[in-house]
Amino acid sequence: MVSPKFKPIKQEKISTKIVAQIKSLIKEGDLKPGDALPPERELVKVFNVSRASLREALNSLAGMGFLEMSQKHRTIVKSLASGRMTEPLHLLIKDDIKTVFELIEVRKAIETWNAYHAAERAKDDDIARLEKSLDLMRTKIEQRISVVEDDADFHLAMAEATHNKIQTHLMFSIYDLLKESLGGYYKSIRMQDIYNQHCKVVEAIKKRDPDLASRRMQEHLDYVESRVKEFSSYDGGAQ
Repeated sequence: MVSPKFKPIKQEKISTKIVAQIKSLIKEGDLKPGDALPPERELVKVFNVSRASLREALNSLAGMGFLEMSQKHRTIVKSLASGRMTEPLHLLIKDDIKTVFELIEVRKAIETWNAYHAAERAKDDDIARLEKSLDLMRTKIEQRISVVEDDADFHLAMAEATHNKIQTHLMFSIYDLLKESLGGYYKSIRMQDIYNQHCKVVEAIKKRDPDLASRRMQEHLDYVESRVKEFSSYDGGAQ
């Protein structure tokens, strides 16, 4: 009789098990880019581990690029598309207005896709989140409060409604760039127009009409591009 090939039982460190669990939550989309983890004292109780093991795991995940510490000392899920890809782009955008419009061009391709697939895949809670974003934007517009962050949150919610984790991470990184590069141009954009255009996109999603949702998003982004071009006096065809 041939003896079976037994394999030794691998003893895993507690921190390794914590790392595996958090990575799994990120992989499954339960933890999304920008999400904050609970405070350490809560995580220690949830995982039933020592603070030392928890910190070792969090430091390991930060080193791998999954987590980062915010300025408020919170542990945040990091976009997996950030870092080397976005850092040079930040510098290019600061130096060359043309790069801003190239970014908007890429955004059109990505976000019309988002709207199309959101119309196909959005669940009731995704639509509720989009409508909540619209309500918050309308209230702030009436109170003459900036809605730059709310605009970004709306588009990120749209990406999440596609239920494509890679797309969500890409959008999170792109919006980091957009908030920095377009923030100064928002004064040229009528936010009531933006709100109305967002409403049309959501209406198309609720109708489950992918083509209409994609078209409404294209119209919205064409408007944003035209206003930024007008404000910056940029001629894309000029040499």
